[in-house]
Amino acid sequence: GQMGVAFRYLPTEVRGIKELNLPPILEELARKQTGLVLVTGPNGCGKSTTLAAMIDVINRERKTVIMSLEEPIEYIFKSRESFIEQREIGVDALSFQSALKYIVRQDVDVIFIGEIRDLNSIMVALSAAETGHLVMTTLHTLDAPSSINRIVDVFPAAQQHQIRMQLAETLRGVISQVLLPLAGKDGRIAATEVLICNNAVSNIIRKGNIAEIRGIMETGSRFGMHTLEQSLENL
Repeated sequence: GQMGVAFRYLPTEVRGIKELNLPPILEELARKQTGLVLVTGPNGCGKSTTLAAMIDVINRERKTVIMSLEEPIEYIFKSRESFIEQREIGVDALSFQSALKYIVRQDVDVIFIGEIRDLNSIMVALSAAETGHLVMTTLHTLDAPSSINRIVDVFPAAQQHQIRMQLAETLRGVISQVLLPLAGKDGRIAATEVLICNNAVSNIIRKGNIAEIRGIMETGSRFGMHTLEQSLENL
């Protein structure tokens, strides 16, 4: 019957992709006009910070409308070139599903979802990406291949083929990350894994041969891809 609280430290200023030492390809993903971009990893690995940096790229470069759905709101964005509206689940909307249902009918170009958690929110996010929005969100998975499997496996077997088709068409990229302590000084740095959904990856997703994605990532540096092992080696 007692109250409890958990605190997370968040800086008031959104840090940029270069300042965070994140891969430059994230800027290119942020410049996509439509599709789905996933940032994945365990709790406390900096997913919100990475997504905030990508939103900041859009906010500084494009005149567009960005809507965020968060539970709770973390970074506070200031509108620059873009107009940003932030909505908190439980305060401004009843649930992710109900908020997403109506947001796609509004004059929004970029939708930032704090997290896709279940079948309904994943379905609406995919639909929004299909109908001309750029959807950026997080998922609690450890790497890029398991992120794709997680989305597909949430659905009943009869729907999984259709979901693979949707993912193959809408997915733009997956960034997976972990935070590691810096050697010799205080602080942490992100080790990342990047999957870019080119034609080869789209075909693999359609066929359901997700295990082949690892090989594509290992040899896809010219597209901006790399595995976590390659990132660790570079660091």
